[in-house]
Amino acid sequence: MRAYLQTTRTHTYTLLFALPLLVLYEVGAALTATDRGGMRNGADVLLRTLLAAGGVSGTLAFTTALALLGAVLIAREQRRKRVQVRPRLFAGMLAESAVYALAFGVVVSTATQALLGGFVRMAADGALGTLPVGQGVVLSLGAGIYEELLFRVLLTGGLLALLPALGMRRSTAAPVAVIASAFLFSAFHYIGPYAYPLELGSFTFRLIAGLAFSALYVWRGFGIAAWTHALYDVFLVLAGAG
Repeated sequence: MRAYLQTTRTHTYTLLFALPLLVLYEVGAALTATDRGGMRNGADVLLRTLLAAGGVSGTLAFTTALALLGAVLIAREQRRKRVQVRPRLFAGMLAESAVYALAFGVVVSTATQALLGGFVRMAADGALGTLPVGQGVVLSLGAGIYEELLFRVLLTGGLLALLPALGMRRSTAAPVAVIASAFLFSAFHYIGPYAYPLELGSFTFRLIAGLAFSALYVWRGFGIAAWTHALYDVFLVLAGAG
Protein backbone atom coordinates (compact mmCIF):
# COMPACT_ATOMS: atom_id res chain seq x y z
CA MET A 1 0.00 0.00 0.00
CA ARG A 2 2.83 2.41 0.81
CA ALA A 3 4.39 1.76 -2.60
CA TYR A 4 1.02 2.35 -4.29
CA LEU A 5 0.48 5.65 -2.46
CA GLN A 6 3.99 6.89 -3.27
CA THR A 7 3.94 5.82 -6.91
CA THR A 8 0.49 7.21 -7.72
CA ARG A 9 1.48 10.53 -6.13
CA THR A 10 4.17 11.15 -8.79
CA HIS A 11 3.68 13.64 -11.64
CA THR A 12 3.72 10.77 -14.12
CA TYR A 13 0.72 9.03 -12.60
CA THR A 14 -1.30 12.01 -11.40
CA LEU A 15 -1.08 13.88 -14.72
CA LEU A 16 -1.64 10.84 -16.95
CA PHE A 17 -4.62 9.96 -14.75
CA ALA A 18 -6.09 13.46 -15.22
CA LEU A 19 -5.63 13.40 -19.03
CA PRO A 20 -8.70 11.23 -19.84
CA LEU A 21 -10.83 13.56 -17.71
CA LEU A 22 -9.68 16.51 -19.81
CA VAL A 23 -10.38 14.60 -23.03
CA LEU A 24 -13.83 13.46 -21.88
CA TYR A 25 -14.77 17.03 -20.95
CA GLU A 26 -13.57 18.51 -24.25
CA VAL A 27 -15.28 15.81 -26.33
CA GLY A 28 -18.46 16.14 -24.27
CA ALA A 29 -18.46 19.92 -24.64
CA ALA A 30 -18.12 19.55 -28.41
CA LEU A 31 -20.88 16.93 -28.65
CA THR A 32 -23.36 18.93 -26.53
CA ALA A 33 -22.66 22.24 -28.29
CA THR A 34 -25.55 23.93 -30.05
CA ASP A 35 -25.77 26.59 -32.75
CA ARG A 36 -25.29 29.17 -30.00
CA GLY A 37 -22.10 27.48 -28.84
CA GLY A 38 -21.18 24.99 -26.13
CA MET A 39 -21.48 25.32 -22.38
CA ARG A 40 -18.23 25.59 -20.44
CA ASN A 41 -17.33 25.30 -16.78
CA GLY A 42 -16.73 28.73 -15.22
CA ALA A 43 -13.15 27.93 -14.17
CA ASP A 44 -12.45 26.78 -17.72
CA VAL A 45 -13.77 30.09 -19.08
CA LEU A 46 -11.70 32.10 -16.60
CA LEU A 47 -8.48 30.26 -17.44
CA ARG A 48 -9.17 30.58 -21.16
CA THR A 49 -9.69 34.32 -20.75
CA LEU A 50 -6.40 34.70 -18.90
CA LEU A 51 -4.47 32.67 -21.47
CA ALA A 52 -6.16 34.49 -24.35
CA ALA A 53 -4.72 37.73 -22.94
CA GLY A 54 -1.31 36.12 -23.38
CA GLY A 55 -2.01 35.10 -26.98
CA VAL A 56 -3.23 31.52 -26.42
CA SER A 57 -6.80 31.31 -27.69
CA GLY A 58 -9.04 28.61 -29.11
CA THR A 59 -9.88 25.18 -27.76
CA LEU A 60 -7.10 23.37 -29.63
CA ALA A 61 -4.40 25.84 -28.58
CA PHE A 62 -5.62 25.93 -24.98
CA THR A 63 -5.82 22.14 -24.62
CA THR A 64 -2.47 21.72 -26.37
CA ALA A 65 -0.85 24.17 -23.95
CA LEU A 66 -2.16 22.19 -20.96
CA ALA A 67 -1.03 18.88 -22.49
CA LEU A 68 2.44 20.25 -23.27
CA LEU A 69 2.83 21.57 -19.74
CA GLY A 70 1.91 18.15 -18.36
CA ALA A 71 4.32 16.46 -20.79
CA VAL A 72 7.15 18.73 -19.67
CA LEU A 73 6.52 17.94 -15.99
CA ILE A 74 6.42 14.21 -16.70
CA ALA A 75 9.59 14.36 -18.82
CA ARG A 76 11.48 16.23 -16.09
CA GLU A 77 10.40 13.67 -13.53
CA GLN A 78 11.39 10.76 -15.79
CA ARG A 79 14.88 12.24 -16.20
CA ARG A 80 15.32 12.39 -12.41
CA LYS A 81 13.92 8.94 -11.71
CA ARG A 82 12.38 6.32 -13.92
CA VAL A 83 8.69 5.87 -13.03
CA GLN A 84 7.31 2.72 -14.62
CA VAL A 85 3.74 3.06 -15.86
CA ARG A 86 1.48 0.17 -14.80
CA PRO A 87 -2.12 0.34 -16.14
CA ARG A 88 -3.52 -1.57 -13.14
CA LEU A 89 -2.51 1.29 -10.86
CA PHE A 90 -4.74 3.66 -12.83
CA ALA A 91 -7.65 1.28 -12.21
CA GLY A 92 -6.86 1.47 -8.50
CA MET A 93 -6.76 5.28 -8.66
CA LEU A 94 -10.18 5.36 -10.35
CA ALA A 95 -11.67 3.06 -7.72
CA GLU A 96 -10.07 5.16 -4.99
CA SER A 97 -11.55 8.35 -6.46
CA ALA A 98 -15.01 6.76 -6.70
CA VAL A 99 -14.89 5.76 -3.02
CA TYR A 100 -13.86 9.28 -2.01
CA ALA A 101 -16.63 10.77 -4.18
CA LEU A 102 -19.28 8.54 -2.59
CA ALA A 103 -18.13 9.44 0.93
CA PHE A 104 -17.50 13.12 0.19
CA GLY A 105 -21.05 14.45 0.54
CA VAL A 106 -21.67 12.65 3.85
CA VAL A 107 -18.39 13.86 5.38
CA VAL A 108 -18.76 17.48 4.27
CA SER A 109 -22.47 17.62 5.20
CA THR A 110 -21.71 16.28 8.68
CA ALA A 111 -18.93 18.83 9.15
CA THR A 112 -21.22 21.62 7.93
CA GLN A 113 -23.98 20.62 10.35
CA ALA A 114 -21.50 20.47 13.22
CA LEU A 115 -20.15 23.93 12.39
CA LEU A 116 -23.57 25.53 12.02
CA GLY A 117 -25.07 23.78 15.03
CA GLY A 118 -27.39 21.60 12.98
CA PHE A 119 -28.74 24.47 10.83
CA VAL A 120 -28.06 23.66 7.20
CA ARG A 121 -30.32 24.99 4.48
CA MET A 122 -28.99 24.08 1.07
CA ALA A 123 -30.15 26.19 -1.83
CA ALA A 124 -31.70 24.72 -4.93
CA ASP A 125 -29.49 24.06 -7.93
CA GLY A 126 -30.52 27.30 -9.59
CA ALA A 127 -30.49 27.54 -13.39
CA LEU A 128 -27.93 24.74 -13.61
CA GLY A 129 -30.51 22.24 -12.38
CA THR A 130 -32.66 22.89 -15.46
CA LEU A 131 -29.99 21.70 -17.91
CA PRO A 132 -30.23 18.35 -19.72
CA VAL A 133 -28.42 15.47 -18.02
CA GLY A 134 -25.78 15.30 -20.74
CA GLN A 135 -24.76 18.92 -20.27
CA GLY A 136 -24.83 18.50 -16.51
CA VAL A 137 -22.42 15.57 -16.74
CA VAL A 138 -20.11 17.50 -19.07
CA LEU A 139 -20.02 20.50 -16.75
CA SER A 140 -19.33 18.14 -13.83
CA LEU A 141 -16.30 16.74 -15.65
CA GLY A 142 -15.16 20.30 -16.33
CA ALA A 143 -15.55 21.19 -12.65
CA GLY A 144 -13.27 18.31 -11.73
CA ILE A 145 -10.45 19.15 -14.10
CA TYR A 146 -10.59 22.94 -14.21
CA GLU A 147 -11.74 23.92 -10.71
CA GLU A 148 -9.07 21.69 -9.19
CA LEU A 149 -6.50 23.14 -11.60
CA LEU A 150 -7.52 26.71 -10.77
CA PHE A 151 -8.18 26.57 -7.03
CA ARG A 152 -5.83 23.83 -5.88
CA VAL A 153 -2.87 23.78 -8.28
CA LEU A 154 -2.67 27.44 -9.30
CA LEU A 155 -4.23 29.32 -6.38
CA THR A 156 -3.23 27.19 -3.38
CA GLY A 157 0.14 26.30 -4.91
CA GLY A 158 0.73 29.88 -6.02
CA LEU A 159 -0.02 31.31 -2.58
CA LEU A 160 2.23 28.70 -0.96
CA ALA A 161 5.06 29.97 -3.16
CA LEU A 162 4.21 33.68 -2.97
CA LEU A 163 3.49 34.22 0.72
CA PRO A 164 6.84 32.90 2.03
CA ALA A 165 8.59 34.98 -0.65
CA LEU A 166 6.83 38.03 0.82
CA GLY A 167 8.20 37.20 4.28
CA MET A 168 5.41 35.09 5.80
CA ARG A 169 6.51 31.99 7.69
CA ARG A 170 5.62 28.79 5.86
CA SER A 171 3.81 27.45 8.92
CA THR A 172 1.50 30.46 8.63
CA ALA A 173 1.42 30.61 4.83
CA ALA A 174 0.08 27.05 4.45
CA PRO A 175 -3.21 27.51 6.37
CA VAL A 176 -3.67 31.01 4.90
CA ALA A 177 -3.29 29.64 1.35
CA VAL A 178 -5.65 26.73 1.94
CA ILE A 179 -8.36 28.81 3.66
CA ALA A 180 -8.15 31.65 1.12
CA SER A 181 -8.45 29.27 -1.84
CA ALA A 182 -11.34 27.40 -0.18
CA PHE A 183 -13.19 30.69 0.46
CA LEU A 184 -12.73 31.79 -3.18
CA PHE A 185 -13.74 28.31 -4.37
CA SER A 186 -17.03 28.60 -2.49
CA ALA A 187 -17.65 32.20 -3.61
CA PHE A 188 -16.99 31.20 -7.24
CA HIS A 189 -20.21 29.14 -7.30
CA TYR A 190 -22.33 32.28 -6.73
CA ILE A 191 -21.05 34.21 -9.75
CA GLY A 192 -22.34 34.12 -13.31
CA PRO A 193 -25.56 33.27 -15.16
CA TYR A 194 -25.79 29.77 -13.65
CA ALA A 195 -24.90 30.86 -10.12
CA TYR A 196 -26.42 29.18 -7.08
CA PRO A 197 -28.62 31.25 -4.73
CA LEU A 198 -26.39 32.53 -1.93
CA GLU A 199 -27.27 30.92 1.42
CA LEU A 200 -25.30 30.32 4.59
CA GLY A 201 -25.66 26.54 4.49
CA SER A 202 -24.58 26.08 0.88
CA PHE A 203 -21.71 28.58 1.16
CA THR A 204 -20.38 26.85 4.29
CA PHE A 205 -20.77 23.43 2.65
CA ARG A 206 -18.68 24.54 -0.33
CA LEU A 207 -16.13 26.25 1.92
CA ILE A 208 -15.60 22.99 3.81
CA ALA A 209 -15.59 21.13 0.50
CA GLY A 210 -12.78 23.40 -0.66
CA LEU A 211 -10.79 22.57 2.46
CA ALA A 212 -11.43 18.84 1.90
CA PHE A 213 -10.36 19.00 -1.76
CA SER A 214 -7.20 20.89 -0.74
CA ALA A 215 -6.37 18.19 1.80
CA LEU A 216 -6.97 15.49 -0.83
CA TYR A 217 -4.83 17.39 -3.35
CA VAL A 218 -1.91 17.66 -0.91
CA TRP A 219 -2.22 14.02 0.17
CA ARG A 220 -3.05 12.24 -3.12
CA GLY A 221 -2.23 14.70 -5.88
CA PHE A 222 -4.05 16.55 -8.63
CA GLY A 223 -5.35 13.55 -10.59
CA ILE A 224 -7.26 11.89 -7.78
CA ALA A 225 -8.54 15.25 -6.49
CA ALA A 226 -9.83 16.11 -9.98
CA TRP A 227 -11.51 12.72 -10.53
CA THR A 228 -13.04 12.75 -7.02
CA HIS A 229 -14.51 16.21 -7.67
CA ALA A 230 -15.80 15.22 -11.11
CA LEU A 231 -17.35 11.92 -9.97
CA TYR A 232 -19.01 13.57 -6.97
CA ASP A 233 -20.65 16.15 -9.24
CA VAL A 234 -21.61 13.49 -11.80
CA PHE A 235 -23.24 11.37 -9.07
CA LEU A 236 -25.28 14.42 -7.99
CA VAL A 237 -26.42 15.07 -11.57
CA LEU A 238 -27.45 11.44 -12.09
CA ALA A 239 -29.20 11.28 -8.71
CA GLY A 240 -31.17 14.41 -9.60
CA ALA A 241 -32.11 12.93 -12.97
CA GLY A 242 -33.42 9.81 -11.26
